[in-house]
Amino acid sequence: MHTIAIPDYVLQRVVERRGKVRLFETLDPARTALVVVDLQNGFMAPGQPAEIAYAREIVPNVNRIAGALRAVGGTVVYIQNTNTDATQADWCVWFDNFTKGDFKQRMIAAFARGSFGHAIYPELEVLPGDWMVEKQRFGAFVDGSSTLHAQLQAKGIDTLIIVGTATNVCCESTARDAMMMNYKVVFVSDANACRTDEEHNATLGNILALFGDVQSTDEVLGSVAAGAGLLQAAE
Repeated sequence: MHTIAIPDYVLQRVVERRGKVRLFETLDPARTALVVVDLQNGFMAPGQPAEIAYAREIVPNVNRIAGALRAVGGTVVYIQNTNTDATQADWCVWFDNFTKGDFKQRMIAAFARGSFGHAIYPELEVLPGDWMVEKQRFGAFVDGSSTLHAQLQAKGIDTLIIVGTATNVCCESTARDAMMMNYKVVFVSDANACRTDEEHNATLGNILALFGDVQSTDEVLGSVAAGAGLLQAAE
């Protein structure tokens, strides 16, 4: 598991700007979705081209949050990184410049529909009512990447809990764009993973300073429970 260390200067700046560190301590389950970003075999299984070993360690926390949110009526969404011929043509700047040779071909094959790498990591608890959404860019909200925004809007969801891999790529991209599309974002410090503590903590600082709330798994569970308690009290 990553060692969490958000720099003191980030915490100080956050308090100066908004008066407190934590933002969203009560989450309305009916308006909240857990967005599980790219926890697929291609990023997690040993020997896969984009293997991130830390991602295997966050699975219990992801399952805990998913279970708690489902139990009070929230939504769980599994995002699948997906490569198609259209993806490669429409996003040629990435495919033609940032990946080369054998690695490029292995990545394309790993995240093709129906491949082993494309599938959700088997230790994640995926239930029939959960959503499965493909995305074709790093961020799920970029135009042309996925149908996620439309699906969330149709259900009246305005709050997202972001977990997954890689912290500093697809998870951060999705979280940043979500906030700028007017979603409340909770980024889970111990349920996201990338290759190094340094990259992970840099993203936590960026998100906390400008794009969302950063909470641990236990804090998220408390925020979900607080929201569910308010709903029960109102009935």
